[in-house]
Amino acid sequence: MKRIQKAAVLGSGVMGSGIAAHLANVGIPTLLLDIVPRELTKEEVAKGLTLEHKEVRNRLANQALQKLLKQKPAPLMSKSNLALIEAGNFEDDFHRLAEVDWIIEAVVENLEIKKSVFARVDEVRKPGTIVSSNTSGISIEAMAEGRSEDFKKHFLGTHFFNPPRYLKLLEIIPTKDTDPKVVSYMKTFGEEVLGKGVVMAKDTPNFIANRIGTYGLLVTVREMMKGGYSVGEVDSLTGPLIGRPKSATFRTLDVVGLDTFIHVANNVFEKVEGEEKEAFRVPNFMKAMLEKGWLGSKSGQGFFLKQGNDILELNYETLEYEPRKKLTTPAVEASKQAKTLADKLKALVYADDRAGTFLWKITAPVLLYSAKLLGEIADDIAAIDRAMKWGFGWELGPFEMWDAIGVEQSVRKMKEEGFEIPSWVTDMLANGFTSFYKLEKGQAFYYDHGEYKLIQENPKVIHIQRLKEQRGVIKKNSGASFIDIGDDVALLEFHSPNNAIGTDIVQMINYALEEVERNYKGLVIGNQGKNFCVGANLAMILMEAQDDNYFEIELAVRQFQQAMMKIKYSPKPVVAAPFAMTLGGGVEICLPSSRIQAAAETYMGLVEVGVGLIPGGGGNKELYIKYLNSLPNGVHFDLQQVANKVFETIAMAKVSGSAAEARELNFLNQRDGITMNSDHLLYDAKRAVISLYDQGYRPPVRKKVPVVGETGYAAMLLGAQSMYHSGYISEHDLKIAKKLAYVIAGGKVPYGTEVDEQYLLDLEREAFLSLVGEPKSQARMQHMLVKGKPLRN
Repeated sequence: MKRIQKAAVLGSGVMGSGIAAHLANVGIPTLLLDIVPRELTKEEVAKGLTLEHKEVRNRLANQALQKLLKQKPAPLMSKSNLALIEAGNFEDDFHRLAEVDWIIEAVVENLEIKKSVFARVDEVRKPGTIVSSNTSGISIEAMAEGRSEDFKKHFLGTHFFNPPRYLKLLEIIPTKDTDPKVVSYMKTFGEEVLGKGVVMAKDTPNFIANRIGTYGLLVTVREMMKGGYSVGEVDSLTGPLIGRPKSATFRTLDVVGLDTFIHVANNVFEKVEGEEKEAFRVPNFMKAMLEKGWLGSKSGQGFFLKQGNDILELNYETLEYEPRKKLTTPAVEASKQAKTLADKLKALVYADDRAGTFLWKITAPVLLYSAKLLGEIADDIAAIDRAMKWGFGWELGPFEMWDAIGVEQSVRKMKEEGFEIPSWVTDMLANGFTSFYKLEKGQAFYYDHGEYKLIQENPKVIHIQRLKEQRGVIKKNSGASFIDIGDDVALLEFHSPNNAIGTDIVQMINYALEEVERNYKGLVIGNQGKNFCVGANLAMILMEAQDDNYFEIELAVRQFQQAMMKIKYSPKPVVAAPFAMTLGGGVEICLPSSRIQAAAETYMGLVEVGVGLIPGGGGNKELYIKYLNSLPNGVHFDLQQVANKVFETIAMAKVSGSAAEARELNFLNQRDGITMNSDHLLYDAKRAVISLYDQGYRPPVRKKVPVVGETGYAAMLLGAQSMYHSGYISEHDLKIAKKLAYVIAGGKVPYGTEVDEQYLLDLEREAFLSLVGEPKSQARMQHMLVKGKPLRN
């Protein structure tokens, strides 16, 4: 197979432009084509343009590109990626499809229109070019009818989920004619280049995730109506409480758009029979909402309406908005005490109260429907579970959920209530298999036709929990564990609440570095929590400050600084593997590492000013040095500009929206790596350790650092003072800015003085401690701990 080096997307709507943006995110030049407009806009007339002007002819694709820069959440990982997308149209540029290796169709959901587009594609594509459709439910086989043999061999469905940058699922749907080598190549390409979770689906209405997800949503709506629940009550039960996204049921529909949802539901409704057909019938009140244009977020109102600071919920009987309600019952309260999601679910679905009854009635049908569709929509239960987790953000897929509530107990209850159980499930239980999955010696197996089969995964996927079961843990405390991850590489895993850094983690860093120096090629610092690390243990710092234990705080900060210096000058390579939120102390651990291997979705920032402090673990110094080291050798540069940039990044608590943006903010440099698929992050970090070791790794040579001194301090403060006088920042903000500028400037020394790192660390620690003692800083810390957002005082 030749590699995909250039692509084209046909159709520049929300999905087409989103897919083009994601291709640009991974560095693939992409042609984005759409139809030629038939009439001029007022603006075009005013400019004196005609229908023949290129600007008019490419209008739709160009407008789509402009929208990519404004959309939230951002489809582009860096605005500079837009340069990789070229706008064009179906008349002037169609012949250029001969230049590309992959053509993705994302035009209107109409079989005849798609077939006519593919007939044209077949005429211009080079033999061997892969062609795919991003349809959410039209038959892939039907689209390929009448096409050439080479087209059919290279044609398949590639169903992305919206927004393509953020939703992990990519459903691949081959036809009977698709070459197995093409399918295999696209699966690997999807996982390793696009960073997707790829699931093989069958050519059935709505494939896997939308079929089950839509069914589950409609079951939920019907149970709401039968049981007299409100929209807000349902959302309070069907979100994080049961391991689903915060957007729960109706907020999700508002985000997706009611028009899109009804289109997807009707797609199945028209193609199935009997009881299943009824299940996909859209309730009348939803049709009434569609007629009124109440589509959700894109139309400003849907199931919810924002009025001032209040969010109102729709009363589906009167179609009027009312204050939002939540449902709290003994089962809901009991579930909050449960340690694991499985225990939560058990406490809920078997409870005899309004919440328990509702959740049982919406869970049982979805589990049974998923079981009934096995073999029809996918070959195995693992594919169905992954599709629901990656496409809909469920923490547990249907069969994992079934295991969590107990297969035997739930099937007994289902039978008592007259549900029809698929025969393969009753056979499974009759033959003594009581769960759909099992873990053995750190390996995961799924049930399939009377036996357990090993779950096949990309070899680049590392599961820390399974490794621990296989190899054991060398050493652990309350904050971190030290693990052997094979090939003479060790892993330091954080697992404190929010992975916040306290003395326990600092102790484990010291232990890990000593152990690695003696027995390993190097160390990876990484974990598989929700976030890499959100910073230092703020509650501990505040508590000690309120008790006037400044000696304790000073000692903790000094020990953290020393541990960071040990990372930096470790004789063996240390690779940090950040992902998601990597803030404050999390960044301070990454910056001195030999390399950073960041997940593409990494949000890095030194955000301490938000809690009235400045970085205290060497972050100011390391960001400044990283910036200096990124400048080319032998080229004269302005030291003041570097100091200003670092000051601005920290003073404004700038956080990157991606790893690509982290590189633009100098948290990452060109040597640091970016991993598109977060499941491959630890593998890539481990490879980086081995590569550094094999190249004869040497720690950096200790060098003095040139600073801007007193004159540079004054220059940095100019901007902050003018912001204070204009009322943009408070007096306390200015005080913090002064401390920060003093640290970055290197104190009261002449411009260009070279100072050692310890001197800068001492300045940083003194400034940090002086701010910890400030009542206004303590108020900011308290506010952040209680409210979860910064206080401006």
